[in-house]
Amino acid sequence: MEFFETLDARHSIRKYVEGAPVDADALSKILEYCNAAPSAGNLQGYRVVVVRDAEQKAAVAEAAFGQTFVTSAPVLLAFVADFATSAARYGDRAQLYAIQDASIAATTACYAAAALGLGTCWIGAFDDGQMAKALGVPDGSRPVAVIALGKPAHTPSSRSRRPLADLVREGTYDGPGYGAV
Repeated sequence: MEFFETLDARHSIRKYVEGAPVDADALSKILEYCNAAPSAGNLQGYRVVVVRDAEQKAAVAEAAFGQTFVTSAPVLLAFVADFATSAARYGDRAQLYAIQDASIAATTACYAAAALGLGTCWIGAFDDGQMAKALGVPDGSRPVAVIALGKPAHTPSSRSRRPLADLVREGTYDGPGYGAV
């Protein structure tokens, strides 16, 4: 798939084809692209937890405020900021950089999956402590996002987006809207 087609093809998928597993080669490719994602100082201050077990997926869904659709995805990819990995080099900014690193890798997973014809949904609403427990995350690390992954059972229509003139500003936060200069 061509790059811009991949960007257009990515949608949040909340329904997956029942009984359709994610191919091991496809999952490996997605994880390899996560590994290649940009990161602060190339430290990759995050970890990815692959969740396939039904009981663990149910615990993740509960931690995600009852978003039970995640249990229908054959695979969940949990992206966890690993603060210790970034701390030696970045001190006080390590937490921010590790969260950014995990977010970039999670975004990369979504687009890599779309390029392979798979669907994803980013889950960011969850109780941090409960999610950390469900994933076995130690102190000093923090769950950032869970990506539900599987073969889409539907293709949602595109949703409207904010106009660039509202979203993008020139020079400062309150500067003129994009295209107004």
